[in-house]
Amino acid sequence: MTAHFVNLLDELRRRSLRMASQVEDIVQEACEAVFTSDASLAARVVSRDSDVDSAEVDVETEVIRLMALYQPVGIDLRLLCTVLKVNNDLERISDCAVNMAERARHLEVQPVANQSSDLKQMVPTVRRVLRNAIKAYTDEDPESAKIVISNDEAIDALYGQIVKSVVANASRSPEIMAAHLDLLSIAKNLERIADHATNIAEDVIFLSTGQIIRHRAADAWTDSDILDRHEPAPQS
Repeated sequence: MTAHFVNLLDELRRRSLRMASQVEDIVQEACEAVFTSDASLAARVVSRDSDVDSAEVDVETEVIRLMALYQPVGIDLRLLCTVLKVNNDLERISDCAVNMAERARHLEVQPVANQSSDLKQMVPTVRRVLRNAIKAYTDEDPESAKIVISNDEAIDALYGQIVKSVVANASRSPEIMAAHLDLLSIAKNLERIADHATNIAEDVIFLSTGQIIRHRAADAWTDSDILDRHEPAPQS
């Protein structure tokens, strides 16, 4: 490929990573809004989503343009496919953050959230998984991506505990049932953020190795799943 195409790819990567950083920041603000009675912070999260939506469209448009004009193959094609897929997951993560912020606007949820030890554990765990997924994407590091994927079950378990807690509290505290339902929605969106982070990690492995590992248990991976990133994708 020409030097011009390489430069365009580099710029596309930078735009994608800027979007990733922006989304991570929005998730952080949404998480803070859950525990603090700061309606303005929740409103800020909602308003920032439009910037992410615009960035998603711009990145997708550029990916399609580069594919059409240059018809890349090998690692360049994998990069464009990965950027396109990560782009979608980042936008969905931002949507989840907005859903959390909308629930946080119901200020009666804060006392319930602050009393939930499972949610207090889930929030930093999900934020760490997202941060590590974005770092793996930045570094194109499949080993770090595998670690991200391995954390998914622990987050699912925390979500399950919150569901059980909400069900148990439904009969004991019916007067604050709405707040518990808000808590459940927040936890579900956190679980979805972790799922999207896992998708990003899987895409990093595809970018680096050419291997598609979706729907495969981590303990079923073999050493051949982690190849040198410069090797061509397996031929069909």
